[in-house]
Amino acid sequence: MKQNILVSVIVTLVILMSSSCKDFLQNTEYGSLTNDQYWKTESDLKSAVDGLYFWTGGEGTTGRGFMWYDNASDNSITGRDKSGAAILKNFTETGNTDRDVTNEWPSMYQLIRRTNNILLYAPSMNVSTSVQNAALGEAYFYRAFAYLWLAPWYGDNISGGLPIMLPTTPVDSMDMARPSTVLKNYATIIDDLKKASRLVPYFQNLPASSYGRPHKTACWAFIARAALYAAQYDNSYYAVASQYCDSVILSGRHALVGNYANFFTEAQNYGSEYIWNLPSNEVRGSEFPGVIFENAGWGLYNTWGYYPPTLDLYNEYEQGDSRRSATIVYPGDTVSFIGTKNISYGVRKLTTAYTNINFGTFKNLTTSGVSSPSKVTIGKYLSPFAGADCVGKTVNTSGDYPTTRLCPPVLRYADVLLMKAEVMIQLKGVGAGDIWLNQVRNRAGLKSISGGDMKALKHERRCEFACEFGAYRYIDLVRWGDAKTQCEPAMSGLLVKSKDYKFKSLKTGNDTIATVYWYANWRKPDTSSPSGYTINKDSVNTCWPARTWNDRNRVFAIPNSVISASKTLKQNKDY
Repeated sequence: MKQNILVSVIVTLVILMSSSCKDFLQNTEYGSLTNDQYWKTESDLKSAVDGLYFWTGGEGTTGRGFMWYDNASDNSITGRDKSGAAILKNFTETGNTDRDVTNEWPSMYQLIRRTNNILLYAPSMNVSTSVQNAALGEAYFYRAFAYLWLAPWYGDNISGGLPIMLPTTPVDSMDMARPSTVLKNYATIIDDLKKASRLVPYFQNLPASSYGRPHKTACWAFIARAALYAAQYDNSYYAVASQYCDSVILSGRHALVGNYANFFTEAQNYGSEYIWNLPSNEVRGSEFPGVIFENAGWGLYNTWGYYPPTLDLYNEYEQGDSRRSATIVYPGDTVSFIGTKNISYGVRKLTTAYTNINFGTFKNLTTSGVSSPSKVTIGKYLSPFAGADCVGKTVNTSGDYPTTRLCPPVLRYADVLLMKAEVMIQLKGVGAGDIWLNQVRNRAGLKSISGGDMKALKHERRCEFACEFGAYRYIDLVRWGDAKTQCEPAMSGLLVKSKDYKFKSLKTGNDTIATVYWYANWRKPDTSSPSGYTINKDSVNTCWPARTWNDRNRVFAIPNSVISASKTLKQNKDY
């Protein structure tokens, strides 16, 4: 097991909090000290840097957060009744949004404020150069990270960008107007990341206790992402994205994990494909792996059942694409969960009347119900939940805070390869991105293609990053100009019915009637020994109705709580 930054951060947070974690997250200073008292020693500076990680354990940032916005894409549906989520999904919000989203803006601006304090005070502190540079590098990185976390959701070239706070911004001037375009934010983000890249080490030079702290190739990869987002407004940024993808690729410090499914395991948290993730363990961190799996976990553990995939996403995968089975659990697939092996997802026996019948794939299986309205679920993050002793070891003891030792990826090497492929297609045309596109396809068990165009690129991004933090499908759809076309149609799932079947018991020889749930797009033969299931692709169910997407939905409404607290901040157009 490789440890990460969370160990030292948890210790620091305990020291810094004067009362509770809740109080600490509500904008308290470091301990109860004033700035004049605080910025004196190396210990002060290191504690201030560790304080930059306060947001990593917040449900509103790393548990669900902006996944509610990404849920507005064509990849997933809400999964459970939640009115605040429904208005986001249906593009009817007016700024009175779910609390997970509302917390993002103040949380990230608190992070910006903390980085600005470090950038203001660290240069004049009597500390070693190495400690000072490390602190400045992390501060530049996280200031850029905070703006990049917010900018694609709230900023554009119509309503403007996000207020840019500097270390020298007076307190009475912090309630400031928005810049005219979000390009101002992307320029600031890229500049900060360039500065950070000159101060932080390569990941391979970090001690294990610092895994999760900024490193050089993470800076370059985030520059590429910021430039790619900026390119929708100014295509000169494609060249910037290409340059910094090259910096990562040519560094020789990253490689794709050989097996796609193996990437989503604790062993690969900081493996060759890692560039950036949400640091997490069984005590504190990201709840996302528990949030996204089957609601209530069949009574074995309290997973939450949000963001189940659509059948449309399932059907996006090509035959033989290993990413599909690694990403989506389909009825009849088996999983291991909290020590229970071979759970046959979605094949449910309502009675025990035919337990002695050799009924094909029912034999020797523990069967399960399905909470997902689409009748498929995400299995990409299940690895920490597999063991019988996982609770308290790889999974949080509390199902109300289902963090795990799996650190959900935010940006990984596959993203760098596909960003490089995309910018080459944009800059040089069809086929120019094949080298990088095919590396990702080949890892998925697919053949290389030639003449790859944007359609091929879009397909690969959707299949590669389905339901991942950071590599958001909705942001991709908006910047490609595809959001209206992809988001408006109704979304499909599997249709569930029930039927009585007559069987002859192998034990008693008597006839019995058993009621069985089955999926209407499967044909289940009326025999006791079916050879398998035949899929009828025409029989599906609408799991989310059609919606209307308008130009205002390029971005979301800034939370009204943020707008009402400001005298100058203006809401996005048409909200």
